[in-house]
Amino acid sequence: MLRTALCVCAVLASSVTTVQAQGWGTIEGQFILEGDVPEVAPLVAQGDASAKDAAVCAANAVPNDAMAFNADNKGIANVVVFMRRASSIHPDLKESKEKTVEFDQKGCRFLPHAMVVRTDQTITCKSSDGVAHNVHSSPFANSPANFIVQPNDQKGVEVKVPLAESLPVQVVCDIHPWMKAWWIVVDHPYAAVTDENGKFTIENLPEGENEFRVWHENAGYINRKWIVNVKAGEVTKVETVEVPLSSFEE
Repeated sequence: MLRTALCVCAVLASSVTTVQAQGWGTIEGQFILEGDVPEVAPLVAQGDASAKDAAVCAANAVPNDAMAFNADNKGIANVVVFMRRASSIHPDLKESKEKTVEFDQKGCRFLPHAMVVRTDQTITCKSSDGVAHNVHSSPFANSPANFIVQPNDQKGVEVKVPLAESLPVQVVCDIHPWMKAWWIVVDHPYAAVTDENGKFTIENLPEGENEFRVWHENAGYINRKWIVNVKAGEVTKVETVEVPLSSFEE
């Protein structure tokens, strides 16, 4: 009996040691444009009377978020870096701390233009515009959404996406055809979208080699199998990635 108990304790101790040995680290990176940054025309020019709901939608220029390049540092915004599947997840990140993410419509743009959504989160689709908008998603795994968001609706309409998607989900407004956005739906915390400087951070990754996909709506897959080596307890700054302008031109 004593021998059995000792064996059980040894197994438990071994399991605890294995769990504690798991290390976690962070990566930081940047995607920049190779060559000169071009001038990108807005999707809707300021004052364009021919635009739908021009009083709201042409009050200011509507920028082309699919060609968002930083003139100061060549950073590329809205590049998606995501892990297709996560072999292990940090204990603190098993569930999302924020159960709701907001998806706004302001200046006849979807904000954010690209966003990460975990399968345990709810998307609240609201509007900061004085005109009605339509949220029309085209997922592969989840049920599609297609509804009107009323003017200045700050309560919003809720959308659930309980299944992970293999590709970013396109969202459009059928009322204002230039409006487009992307939802990156994952069942883990290891995904990010580059900011206006082309930079991103993904925290608490398992140590060792991690495989990511890098995607952009115009460029497609910048890298289908991007391997990054994560060091436990450290912030690993990966080499800056340069992407040619021709990749983004349709």
